[in-house]
Amino acid sequence: MAKLARELVVVSGMSGAGKSTVAHALEDGGWYVVDNLPPSLISSLFQSMENSHSEQEGIAVVVDVRGRELFDDLTRALSEIADMGIQRRVIFIDASDDSLVRRFESTRRPHPLQAGDRILDGINREREKLRELRSNADFVIDTSDLNIHQLDKKIGDLFQNHDRVDLRINLLSFGYKYGLPVDSDLVMDCRFIANPHWDVELRPLNGQDQPVKERVLSSEGVDDFLTRYLDLISAVIPGYIREGKKFITLAIGCTGGKHRSVAIAQELYERFNKMKTGNKISIQVIHRDLGRER
Repeated sequence: MAKLARELVVVSGMSGAGKSTVAHALEDGGWYVVDNLPPSLISSLFQSMENSHSEQEGIAVVVDVRGRELFDDLTRALSEIADMGIQRRVIFIDASDDSLVRRFESTRRPHPLQAGDRILDGINREREKLRELRSNADFVIDTSDLNIHQLDKKIGDLFQNHDRVDLRINLLSFGYKYGLPVDSDLVMDCRFIANPHWDVELRPLNGQDQPVKERVLSSEGVDDFLTRYLDLISAVIPGYIREGKKFITLAIGCTGGKHRSVAIAQELYERFNKMKTGNKISIQVIHRDLGRER
């Protein structure tokens, strides 16, 4: 990862969702990482490093409910950081309740807010406590279906050379039958397009194969739809950049995530790369559910 300008990354989220893995990934990328730091000490940490003329410019802190009442100081601490002219971003690490319960049960450790109740009770209390922080986070990463290596790569991709790019766009195809991506910013529904699944010749193929792609893109209304969608994204990109948003996920869904959404995501990727926006934009395409339907 490239060396960063003076910047703070706050890693928070649900207990058991993978914050430690994120912290390790950032540390491997050259960040100075502090785990479980009381929020009131964040500005002091920056001041101390400035006074010591430290060459380390990127700092990441893990802040969560382990700090109990100290966690409530986070909003004020982030305001102080902004007043110091330091860029800051918040990563919220999340996972489904089922995934979190399984992880706590496998480690045989209690949830920090469980007390004498069930694990799920502790999870519900934590969700309520973190509701506002999650809604204001710059990135929300769902780890329900990620192993530690996939999460490590996701963080590496997210922060690699990020200072050279105004906005990173993640085009994510998915199947509605497998659930909505929880980290999506905008969702496009492709189910209005005739489904190649019902063509026996196209059924074994996917949206990356030319016959499927031609069928999907030649369907009535698709070209106009893509043009209007690109116009919409072009209109909001400057706003995202002005608001300091560095990463957005555009989710494109069809029934199974195999034909239509894949073809549309690939076409959007190609059209995005031809657009001239005046900003430095990095685009990647991921097919979440490709291969799940056998």
